[in-house]
Amino acid sequence: MSFFDNFSEFELCEGPLLLGRFLNRVNRFVVQVEIEGSATFSYLPNPGRLWEILLPGAHLLLAPSRGELPYKVIAAKRLGNWVMLHTHMVNDVVDWMLRNDLIAELAGAKILKREITVDKSRIDFLLMKGGEKIFLEVKSCTLFGRHVAAFPDAVTARGRKHVEELASLREKGYRAALLFLVNSQTPEIFVPDYHTDLAFAISLIRHRNAIDVIPVGVDWSDNMSIRDLPAKISVPWEFLEEEVADRGVYLSIFEIDEFKDVEVGALGTLKMHPGYYVYVGSAANNLTARINRHARKRKNLHWHVDYLREVAKNVLNLPIRTRDDIECLTASRLSSVASHAIHGFGSSDCRCESHLFYFPSDPLKMAKFIDMLIYFRFDRLWDKAGVRL
Repeated sequence: MSFFDNFSEFELCEGPLLLGRFLNRVNRFVVQVEIEGSATFSYLPNPGRLWEILLPGAHLLLAPSRGELPYKVIAAKRLGNWVMLHTHMVNDVVDWMLRNDLIAELAGAKILKREITVDKSRIDFLLMKGGEKIFLEVKSCTLFGRHVAAFPDAVTARGRKHVEELASLREKGYRAALLFLVNSQTPEIFVPDYHTDLAFAISLIRHRNAIDVIPVGVDWSDNMSIRDLPAKISVPWEFLEEEVADRGVYLSIFEIDEFKDVEVGALGTLKMHPGYYVYVGSAANNLTARINRHARKRKNLHWHVDYLREVAKNVLNLPIRTRDDIECLTASRLSSVASHAIHGFGSSDCRCESHLFYFPSDPLKMAKFIDMLIYFRFDRLWDKAGVRL
C-alpha cells in the first residue's frame, strides 16, 4: 500500500502523454519538437529561460492541445527528473497538496479562495488555519543542480512585488507565506537566485522574518503523478546574508557574425572567427556596473574586452556573485569545455593562459557549459552553506 491510498487521486493530465525530443525554441512560448522521427511544433506554457532544461535532444512529455499548435509541453527531463514546465498547473498541484495536508507548515489549513486580489495584483491562495487567515503565493522552481535549487531563472519584477506585498500583509496582522514548488527531491538547500535577480534575492532576505518561506521538493513519475511525500528543503539564511552582494565573477558571451581583424591594444591584431567568445572577468564591488559597461559600445577602450565589444554583434553577461576569488578557477574550468583559448587575452595580471575562450556554436546550448555555470552559481555553495544547516 502506498501513502497515496488514503488520498484523493491527483491527475496532472487526462489521457496518455507522448514522448518527444526538444529541437529548438522558436520564441518564449513555442518550441520545435520531434515525435517519432517527425518534427512539429508545441506550445510551451513557461516563459522562463530554462537554459539548463531545454538543451538539444532533451526528452519532453507532451499532451495534445486544443489550441493553434497540435501539442503542449507538460514536462522535460533534467538530471533524471521529470520537471513540470506547465506553469498553469502549478496551483492545481499545490491545491491538492493543501487539501491532503502534504505541506507540513500548512497542515490543517483550509482553502477559502484562490486568486485573491490584493491592491493591484493577485495572491494565489487565501487560507484559514486556527482562526488565522494566511495569504499564500506559489512559485514553480525548475532551476536546480545536484545539491541546490534556486528561483527565479530570469529577472522577475512581479516576483519581487509579491514579496513586498506579502510583507505588507504581515504588517497588517495577517500571516503570509511563499511556497516554492521545486520540481526535484535531489536538492538539499534552496536559495533565491541572486546571480540572476539580485533585487528579488535582497527583498526576500530582508523580509524573511515576515514571510514563511516554504520550499518543497516533488518527484514526478513517468505519467506525471507525484511519487513520494513532498520533501522539505532548507534555506541557509545566515549564509545568504553574508554571500549576497554585488561582487564576484562574470562571464560575458560575445557573438561575432563574420571574420574580423581586431586591434587589441598591446596584444596587436587578433583574427576573430564567426562564433562565440566567452570572457571571464571579476569585480570586487559594483559587479552590475562593470558588466553593464561591457554591454555598451562607444566608450573609452581600456581593457582588452572593450575592443571585443566594439565588433561583437551581441553580448550577454552572466554574473556569478560571490565573496570568493574564483576568477582564475572559473577560467580554468571554462578552458576545459571551450574549443580553444585566445592566448594572453585578459590575463596580464595573473598566471592564466587566457580569460577569453572560443566556441564555434552558442555555449548556452551546450550541456557542458551549462553544467559548469550551474556548478559555479549553485552547487559550489553546497560545501560552504551545507555545513551550517
